[in-house]
Amino acid sequence: MNVWKIRVNLFLKYKDLLRELVVRDIKLKYRRSVLGYFWSILNPLFIMVIMTIVFSTMFNNSIENYPVYLFTGRMLFEFTTTSTRQAMNSVTGNASLIKKTYVPKYIFTLAKVTSAMVDLVFNFGALLIVILATRSKLTWTFLLFPLVIIQIYIFCCGLGFFLATYNVFFHDVHYIYNAVTTAWMYLTPLFYPIERLPEKVKIAIKLFNPLYYYIAQFRDMVYLGRIPGWRIFWGGWLIAFLMFAIGLRVFLRKQDKFILYI
Repeated sequence: MNVWKIRVNLFLKYKDLLRELVVRDIKLKYRRSVLGYFWSILNPLFIMVIMTIVFSTMFNNSIENYPVYLFTGRMLFEFTTTSTRQAMNSVTGNASLIKKTYVPKYIFTLAKVTSAMVDLVFNFGALLIVILATRSKLTWTFLLFPLVIIQIYIFCCGLGFFLATYNVFFHDVHYIYNAVTTAWMYLTPLFYPIERLPEKVKIAIKLFNPLYYYIAQFRDMVYLGRIPGWRIFWGGWLIAFLMFAIGLRVFLRKQDKFILYI
């Protein structure tokens, strides 16, 4: 208990550094950009339009208001892959600073996931545009979306810790994860309805794909205008905290060896 109290106090001591790192990442991303932060809205809109044109011929007849269906799935998947890829390089990318001064190393990983979450928040502007443009119903359950964002943020922090740790020791992790995320995209019902899959595949996705829980909740709240079922709601929280505990434990156990490899 005393160890965790010390760690919490240490985190609070460096919370201002975390904020500055997040601000730095956001500024660097949009530096010298004419439209600046508007790209956080325009970019997902452009991609959504292209994907809608491509996939609508296959699924538009079976999925009502396909653009909103597609967007609600894709924005969470993009946050997951972007935040974890950035988190994976958070330790190696700050090697010079880590070697020069003492800073809790997990701060860099948290900063990468948090800066990606800021972009996710900006994406809600694009989502509202899609909802209004397609005349989709906007119900009070839309206001429950922070419950899903918190879950997926915790999950991505945990996965980010795990990837950042092993990327220090094995640089092949980067290439392996690229292949994993490609398969992950097709095994997640982003642009197709899960009902079209064979029963065994459907059951496997519901049991072993954590993104299913977050996307299903999000679509219930935003797309269908209803409260998510208890299974996917509490399952999402359980998976998030489990991944966070595993990732943080691995990170803290290995962090003292980072200096020897970066």
